[in-house]
Formats: sequence, C-alpha cells, structure tokens
Amino acid sequence: MIKDIGFIGLGVMGYHMASHLIKKKKRIHIIRRNSNKTKNFIKKYTNSGLLKKYDCLKELASNTKLMISCVGNDKDLEDIYLSKSGIIKGINPNTIVVDHTTASPEISKKLYKMFLQKKSFFFDAPMSGGEIGAKTGRLSLMVGGNNKKFKILESNLNIYSKSIIYMGKSGNGQLTKMVNQICVASVIQGLSEALYFAKRKKLNVNNLVEVIKNGAAQSWQLENRAKTMWNYSFDFGFMNKLMLKDLNLIFNETKNSEKTNLQITRLIKNKYKKLVKLGFEKEDTSNLIRLLK
Repeated sequence: MIKDIGFIGLGVMGYHMASHLIKKKKRIHIIRRNSNKTKNFIKKYTNSGLLKKYDCLKELASNTKLMISCVGNDKDLEDIYLSKSGIIKGINPNTIVVDHTTASPEISKKLYKMFLQKKSFFFDAPMSGGEIGAKTGRLSLMVGGNNKKFKILESNLNIYSKSIIYMGKSGNGQLTKMVNQICVASVIQGLSEALYFAKRKKLNVNNLVEVIKNGAAQSWQLENRAKTMWNYSFDFGFMNKLMLKDLNLIFNETKNSEKTNLQITRLIKNKYKKLVKLGFEKEDTSNLIRLLK
C-alpha cells in the first residue's frame, strides 16, 4: 500500500475521492488553489497531519509515489503533466500515475509513452458512478495501461471504488468510457420517452418505478432518476455540458478510425447540444425529458 499520494483536481468528484483516501490515513499532497472546493478541503483536513500543500506541481510530484488526477479535458492534462514545471518534471522512477479524467485516447497514449521514458507508469482510468458514487466510495473504474503494474492500482484505489477492471493497453480505459456513455445516453433518452408517455396516461410514478425496477427494464437511471425526472428536478448530478463533451469525444474518435454508424448516439448528442444552448448546461443529464414537453 502506498502512503504518499498526490491528488490533482478537488472538484465535484475529486473532493470526495481524496477525502476517502485521507480518512484511510493516506498522506495527500495537493496544490494550493483559490477554488472553493480546495479551500474547503484544506480547512477540513489541515489539522489531520496528513495534508501536504504545494505551490509547484514539480515539487509535489517529487514527494509522491502515486499521482492521481481528475480534471476536465485534454488541455488540462497537458497543463498539469507536461508544462515547464509540470508533474513529469519532478516525477520519480517507478511512480504510478492514474488519471480519472474522461479524455481522448490520444492524450492517454501520449502520457503513457512520456512517463515510460521517466521509468514511471501512466494509467487512463475514467470512471462511472457519478457524484453519488464518489461520495459513497463506489465508483467503477475502467483502466488502460501496464498490466504488470495493475495490481498496485487495485490495492490503493479500492478505497473509493467498488470495481476496478483492467481493459488492456493504454487508451482502452477511455474507449471503454465511450461505450459507457453511449449506453447511458441511450438509457436516459429511452427513460425520458417512457416517463413522458406514462405522465400523459396519468400513471402513478411510485408504482411505476416499483414494478419496472423488478423486470427487464431495470436500470440505475430508472431507480435513481425517474422520480426526479417526473418532477422536473435537475439541479444535481452529472452536468449536461460534461455529457456533451464526452459524446463529442466519441465522434472525434470515430473520425480517427473506420466508419462507425452511431445514428441514435448522434441524435442524442444533438439534444444535449440544444439543452446547453438553451442555458441548461449545469443541469443533470436526466433533463433530456425537457425536450419532450
């Protein structure tokens, strides 16, 4: 088990993930930032004796054996890892680097190769489970990278995950997340239409969810979002702008490979694009039902 862990990205997900680690007596190394999440994290754990704060990514990296990042996109990864004073400048040999960002397979492969030159090991490990999964420590991680070092991830990241599955070479974690998002988007669209129909027919939503969840139409979205969708409550969860980013990544990937027919996914992507344009970018992805009014 690794004691000293660097953590970059104390946002909606990362705040809870880093909290799980520090509660298990891991020393967490972070960058001082002016974000409210970072300030709250420092305030909460500064007296624990397990929080180390830095102004420089290079210095932070030199004091850790496991680096974890959870940021926004490819550009963020370039900035934190490959800038002049970035993590790669201070990384020690045999350091494990894990990135939970949903990003492109290309940036993951690039970082994998560059860290190998430093005799360190980069893993792309995007996640599923949303903020509730981060809070409860029950995220599902899909991992690409060096198989021989994978067990090190299992023994450390299980603190905030219920499932850690090795998907193969570098970039395969990101490809798996794309499959996940295709499934999720399709389920939300189907659930939106089902609830729209049920509401017009004046069915009881509590009875509806209870009976359907015990049959073939059961899903996480049904059990966790059906009632809030029914009530048009969307001020929580995974934001539309992030789902749109993820779906755009999928179609960027199809440009780089053989022709891929994703007709329904493209239609749903355009619906999220419309919701973002309408000003609903920060609402939960379940608000696809808005477009059925």
